[in-house]
Amino acid sequence: MDVGGTFTDVVRYDEETGELVAAKAPTTPGDLAEGVFAALDRVLDDAGEISFFVHGTTQGLNALLERKGSRVLLLASRGARDVYHIARGNRDRLFDLKYRKPEPLVPRSDVAEVGGRLDWRGTETEQLDEAAVRAAARRVRAEGFDAVAVCLLFSYLNPAHELRTGQILAEELGEDVMIVLSHRVAREWREYERTCSTVLEAYTGPVVRRHLARIEDRFAERGLRVPVHVMQSSGGLVNASFAREHPLQTLLSGPVGGTMGGVAAARLLGRPNAICIDMGGTSFDVSLVIDGKPDVAVEAKIEGFPILLPIVNLHTIGAGGGSLAYTEAEALRVGPESAGAVPGPACYGRGGTQATVTDANLVLGRVDPDGFAGGSLDLDTEAAHRAVAGLAGQLSMAPAELAEGICRVANAKMAQAIRTLTVEHGIEPREFALIAFGGAGPMHAAAIAAELDIGEVAVPRFPGAFSAWGMLEADVRRDLTDPFFRTQDEFDGEAMSEALDALEIQVIGALTEQGIPASRRRVTHAVDMRYSGQDYTLTVDLLNAHEPEAPAFLSDIAKRFAEAHERRYGHSSPETPVEFVTLRTTGLGTMPKRSARHTPRPGADPVVRPVVFDGRTYQTPVLWRDSLDAEVPGPAIIVEDTATTVVPPGSRCTVDAHGFLLIKAGDAA
Repeated sequence: MDVGGTFTDVVRYDEETGELVAAKAPTTPGDLAEGVFAALDRVLDDAGEISFFVHGTTQGLNALLERKGSRVLLLASRGARDVYHIARGNRDRLFDLKYRKPEPLVPRSDVAEVGGRLDWRGTETEQLDEAAVRAAARRVRAEGFDAVAVCLLFSYLNPAHELRTGQILAEELGEDVMIVLSHRVAREWREYERTCSTVLEAYTGPVVRRHLARIEDRFAERGLRVPVHVMQSSGGLVNASFAREHPLQTLLSGPVGGTMGGVAAARLLGRPNAICIDMGGTSFDVSLVIDGKPDVAVEAKIEGFPILLPIVNLHTIGAGGGSLAYTEAEALRVGPESAGAVPGPACYGRGGTQATVTDANLVLGRVDPDGFAGGSLDLDTEAAHRAVAGLAGQLSMAPAELAEGICRVANAKMAQAIRTLTVEHGIEPREFALIAFGGAGPMHAAAIAAELDIGEVAVPRFPGAFSAWGMLEADVRRDLTDPFFRTQDEFDGEAMSEALDALEIQVIGALTEQGIPASRRRVTHAVDMRYSGQDYTLTVDLLNAHEPEAPAFLSDIAKRFAEAHERRYGHSSPETPVEFVTLRTTGLGTMPKRSARHTPRPGADPVVRPVVFDGRTYQTPVLWRDSLDAEVPGPAIIVEDTATTVVPPGSRCTVDAHGFLLIKAGDAA
């Protein structure tokens, strides 16, 4: 189940019959649980029949985006109060005179200093000032803070001071106030990034905790007898009890479901490399599947704030069906501003008057006005024509010409978003398949693929609820880190192996707590490396925990790092000594993979209507997806309850054994 900003999507898989069913219900912002159960009731009568349940939510992300998170008191080491507010300079916009750092989530007046100090090796040089901690607790009670973020210097090396601080705060404040310790959020170096990650968890955590608690309680009342699992930003699953203790891990839990669906789709399609595009009403998300695995980074930025945790690489731009078209300097612009759900595009008939991408598609004949969103919304064709014609008049263009222009500008922006994750990182898009989902993704996918010279587009079943399906295909995942600062000359293979063994024991324990048996557990290791003198690192996979003890390890790992550096930056320096920075261990609990059966079903007789492509009007068949059992030449419009797929002229569409629509254009067709 995926709780989005507009709709709550649910996918039910029947383990006995292989049947897959999807449904939507409006999201209920006042109480998200209401929307959750409204969606559930459309696919299931008895919650007691559920054998496995996964939940994804953007509750924490929405709190951050809307700045509606909790009030946080930040405890910092004495003398380091301003680490969070000094932040970092932006190297990418060094000469941008208008650049402004993101507004801190904690004002400087809500940062308190605590005495006590560890040195750079983690050795105590000054005892913790427990009286200062108790004074901070009294302030929390007096001023009504919701959470306390604790980030003390060098606690990633030695957490003793943070642990004692947490004990004191728990004694003084009880369970009503959330206490977040930085070494539990991110046991990594860089004080600002670690502080920022800790503040983000404290800011969004109480909201996520309350939501998950309500979901669990309500499901228990309905007879659910299995744990609620939650999607993490890393693309893995955890149970809700863990997610409540580590809510930051769920920040991108909704959108990441689409990426994991892309991983499963790539496996079913036999395409190890894929570009996943999720186009909804307001945004366009891009992510990658590389060698059959999600493209996961060890750190990211959300709203300008750095986060130190494994997170699927998602690039998001303001381009969706509701993106507004307008003129600027006598040229056409589209987005990032959106009409949203209310008033929405002009064709929604809710008061919108400005042309949007959806209005343009309706004017071009690519949207069925009577079957939009499964027939739940009748579109106002005349309102769409008025909105597009009004803007066309400003640019001295015909309405249909402008409508195609709106789609082309939007497609170009989305293609550029894909280039940001591919071409700019040395990846050739032509070597990837394009997996399109979201309510509007299949409508624009073929045109985007043409922009990038991608030969094949795959549209999964239920594209509008694909993120929910992806959650059913994910594995349980737990990530741990351990600082390991060593130069090449100081390297100790036995010490690295011992540290990796300790991490492996911890991660296996975490998987055991998640109920994963030994037969389904898998552990991988990696190390962050850099050249001597560099600031940032690259992550290099290790074969096993004891590889560092091999005689040729140093030369082998240096070669692998040089190859990774060449791929990422286009050059390497094999003669330069390397340094080791952080050890990373990932535990995976493999979940059963579900292969839904696809059986074509009779649908309504196809109709033919005029549709515009490249300035020419084609009499185009409109086909119901579930009835397709043969190859369809373009142009064609394929409709279903959650999305519309456009097959342009010169393309051909087939349906594979798993129910994917495969669109090939040009030579591939």
